[in-house]
Amino acid sequence: MLVLKITNARELVSAKLGRFLEALTPDALDQKTVEDILIKELIKNLAAEGLKGELAAVQGLDLEEKTLLVGDGLHVRRHESF
Repeated sequence: MLVLKITNARELVSAKLGRFLEALTPDALDQKTVEDILIKELIKNLAAEGLKGELAAVQGLDLEEKTLLVGDGLHVRRHESF
């Protein structure tokens, strides 16, 4: 199992959409948008290489250094099989 933590979602949205729209967009929406785009692209690339599996966006899980933290309200926000 792999865990990927995106730490610059807000900056990425700002660079793509501009500062004005970024200021109007909540951080949580930025994170979800970047995760959804990443899931779509990862599935496309992994499937093209012949890999099969599942990919999920999970809320309530955090990665700090070498520790995986499980918070209250842990749930799968999005799940895709490829």
